[in-house]
Amino acid sequence: MASTTLTPDGIHIHFTAGERLWTRHRHLSVPLTAVRHATAVAEPLRLARGARSGLTVSGFVKIGIWGVLGGPRQLVCARAGQPGLHLTVDRHTTGYDEILLSDPAAPATVAAIQHATGARP
Repeated sequence: MASTTLTPDGIHIHFTAGERLWTRHRHLSVPLTAVRHATAVAEPLRLARGARSGLTVSGFVKIGIWGVLGGPRQLVCARAGQPGLHLTVDRHTTGYDEILLSDPAAPATVAAIQHATGARP
């Protein structure tokens, strides 16, 4: 499962070896200035939509890039039964409109992001 680390500069996401194959990232850094909105969600798996370039095991896992033919471009690394983090970000900075991650500590991560950005998200 991808891991997230929050620093004063941004959110750093590290993908496992298997996830790297589908996300095409080993590591992704998102500057806090690029975060438009951060939300903890109960089921991030349900938020991935549109055409994809990635892995889907229906009802269990989604890993890759969604929205490749239009709509919001989403980087997704989500598993069923796990809470998650939904970030709306600046596409020009990150290459994505949204990032969806399974993260058991999502509520604490969202609170830390809001604190770091002055409650902007």
